[in-house]
Amino acid sequence: MGDKDSSDSSGDLQEISQGMNDIKITSKKQQDQGLIIEANGTSYECIGRTGKGSFGVVYKAVEAGTNQIVAIKRVLQDPKYKNRELQIMKMIDHPNAVELIDSFYERSGGEVYLNLVLGYVPKNLYEVSSKRNDRLSIDLVRIYMYQLCRSLACVHSLGICHRDIKPQNLLINPETHQLRLCDFGSAKILISGEPNVSYICSRYYRAPELIFGACDYTTAIDVWSSGCVMAELILGQPIFAGESGIDQLVEIIKVLGTPSREEIRAMNPDYKDYKQFPSIKPHPWHKLFPSDTPKEALDLMSKMLIYTPHLRIKPMEALTHVFFDELRNAHASASTYKGIKLPPLFDFTNDELTAAHKQGLLEKLLPPGELERLPSHFAVSSSEKTKEKTSKQDLTDSESDDGSDEKI
Repeated sequence: MGDKDSSDSSGDLQEISQGMNDIKITSKKQQDQGLIIEANGTSYECIGRTGKGSFGVVYKAVEAGTNQIVAIKRVLQDPKYKNRELQIMKMIDHPNAVELIDSFYERSGGEVYLNLVLGYVPKNLYEVSSKRNDRLSIDLVRIYMYQLCRSLACVHSLGICHRDIKPQNLLINPETHQLRLCDFGSAKILISGEPNVSYICSRYYRAPELIFGACDYTTAIDVWSSGCVMAELILGQPIFAGESGIDQLVEIIKVLGTPSREEIRAMNPDYKDYKQFPSIKPHPWHKLFPSDTPKEALDLMSKMLIYTPHLRIKPMEALTHVFFDELRNAHASASTYKGIKLPPLFDFTNDELTAAHKQGLLEKLLPPGELERLPSHFAVSSSEKTKEKTSKQDLTDSESDDGSDEKI
């Protein structure tokens, strides 16, 4: 998916022309098996489909010579829309984002297609979570949500908004539990003041400012979507399952209560029709979820699912939340967590460490004992240590209240 774009496309056409050199496609057989694609000096044999949608088709293929399994996403290049997927994927290199191996264009039946050769991951989070007889364990929720937050911290630091966070776009290796964010077909580099389409993101995960028609939104819409994913993993079903755009807002209001004028103004300053909303009180978070849901999990979701976009927790800050402390402690003592072999969670890049350091979050981000191993320029000040103790005490205090029904 792409935004309508009337800008000069001559650069795109030149790139497509160059990318279509030496492309050869032969022997298409039933169910795509035996389809051979030769491009950029490499030959791929398709052995089946792994996905199909409005964007195009994803093939499972084998690279000749290495026998490496890859995924090839084939996307029609519609001249009416700006496709930024390749440009954006070239910017991202992170263990929790799908790997771009190669790319090439092809012409078929008078149409031009972009082919993205991607690292193959066998499952997605929807498949992993929905095909179980019981709810996903809170331990796996913790592992998957940590990696989702880490991928978003990377993507957002580049100015990129994914705009379609949902379980189907979170690839999972069921053996290692590594998560990779995929499908950047709706992604865009957001520039303040430049308009964007508001009809974006799959309905169940669509932030309320989008439903209110906001066009000058921020990466906070991804944080909202992530909160919806986390709630769905714990509940076993979507938390906001509206049957239409308006019904989606109704489902949100049933949980968060009626937004105030200030909250609506924060979501979309141009929205004026305040009279149509009945006054509904927020539903207590602890009554929405199973009784065994950790209070730390409820607290994190309550910081993601907030009407006012700029008040939502940032992905880097979310990584330091106490809900993930068990992972930090497990990493410090063993390579497993409650019998689950952990994927790489704390192999931070220098960019990640620098970002955490600038935000005063480095000590809270790292597992115990890791800070001392870093170069001296990452030294943590005493004020940061005080800040960490204060945030933990705040959560402890909130857990000791009487569980009143006030909005979190």
